[in-house]
Amino acid sequence: MLTETIVEDAGWQALDIASLAETAATSTLRHLGLDPARYEIAVLACDDDRIAALNADFRGKPQPTNVLSWPAFDLGSDRPGGAPEEVPPGTEEEPETLGDIAIALNTCLREASVAGKRPEEHVTHLIVHGVLHLLGYDHISDVDATLMERNEVAILGKLGLPDPYIEMTGPQAL
Repeated sequence: MLTETIVEDAGWQALDIASLAETAATSTLRHLGLDPARYEIAVLACDDDRIAALNADFRGKPQPTNVLSWPAFDLGSDRPGGAPEEVPPGTEEEPETLGDIAIALNTCLREASVAGKRPEEHVTHLIVHGVLHLLGYDHISDVDATLMERNEVAILGKLGLPDPYIEMTGPQAL
């Protein structure tokens, strides 16, 4: 398995976070031409208090956020809008660790509700987003954000999920 999910908030069990994380991470790597069997990612499924503490410790922002990621490698591109550097190759026998992701249940559920999206779709999007960060993608500049969003939309589309950047309203949003 590509992902190892540590569940700290039992509320995540209702969403089957381990399955969502595995599917999202596997789809992301495959989309980018990487073999998921050669890599590992740790996912912490926590609550808002835990992610607020992590956000304070690592980003100096003592408030909850939806997802955080800690890449094992600095793969960021020096070229605006450019693809990140090549990922170190792992093997099936000795998979390479790509990094860690933390995701907060309360924030995810609240954001999904406000956006009129199913929680599973929103969580899948956030895991894809976190994995892209582990692989060197970012959204600091508009050009980089566009590249990252295009990848997210393509990956989610392959999973049969809607574009997360299109606001949903009306009956289909329920």
